[in-house]
Amino acid sequence: MSVAFRVQIYFFLICLSALKGQSRYLEDNDITQDGMFSILNSEIKRGLSEGLLYRRPLRCIDMLTMEGQFTFTADHPQLHCAVFFIGEPQEIISIEYSSVNIDCNGGDFIKVFDGWIMKGETFPSSLDHPLPIYDRYIDYCETGRLRQAVRSSQNVAMLFFRIHTPGSGFTVTIKKISNPFPCNVISQTPEGSFTMIIPHQHRNCSFSIIYPVEIKISELTLGHFNDLQVKKPVTGCGRAGDFVELLGGSGVDPSKMFPVADLCYSFNGLAEMKIGCDNTVVRMVSSGRFVNRVVFEYRLLERPELEKQKGNSVEDFCYTTD
Repeated sequence: MSVAFRVQIYFFLICLSALKGQSRYLEDNDITQDGMFSILNSEIKRGLSEGLLYRRPLRCIDMLTMEGQFTFTADHPQLHCAVFFIGEPQEIISIEYSSVNIDCNGGDFIKVFDGWIMKGETFPSSLDHPLPIYDRYIDYCETGRLRQAVRSSQNVAMLFFRIHTPGSGFTVTIKKISNPFPCNVISQTPEGSFTMIIPHQHRNCSFSIIYPVEIKISELTLGHFNDLQVKKPVTGCGRAGDFVELLGGSGVDPSKMFPVADLCYSFNGLAEMKIGCDNTVVRMVSSGRFVNRVVFEYRLLERPELEKQKGNSVEDFCYTTD
């Protein structure tokens, strides 16, 4: 079994376990291990020619990483369904309704959420997304005829749906659109590199890695400071309006994670940090007055490194819920 395949399995297992948490529209679903593997195999073995539109049935609990056309038809009442969409960091997701046959008046619904919800937590957090939580739900029953396509603000999105009548269903076409300045991102893999740039925008951006990893930052450019003019504060970044923070925790909401380190000044060199939590986030806060940039790479921690992190009581803050 390849490393990439194991990574996809691990990532999907995380998503499925999240569905058994406290999200508003989800309850426990009977998912077998064979069912999980069949979902992954259908993704990996599709083997389609370039330019051919990929098509397959959509499952009540599903995860999609590619473009294509996906159809769900209920064979019995399906009341707690959700689909995770994820693209590459530099992509956003377009969800277009091709055909819909549901009874909105009878309690059916299809709702797109701009981001992910896992165990009652949202990504991006309410501090990092321009819209309040309730405005991030797009309900087909309210806007379907006027808004046939919905675009996410980042590389992840979700689809919640409830269908009571057998034979009812819908078809969606998924496309990925290039995003020149990706902000909030969930990484599909436990290793890689990324350059985050916020060009004169007052916003916060979080790059989330749902693995325990080592972060290596090779460049940080903050428009207001440089490493020759400013001394590092004793604690935190004080009143700095532009800075980068490294976070660790067990959920997906960066605002509920523990601040491991604050970087308040520009540098060229290498800053390394091992974070043994289930989720690691590189988060940039920008005042909008400057062009801010951070360049980093990340890799999965090996088992001996994780054991050492546990010996340092890292889980004391990784699993803090307050």
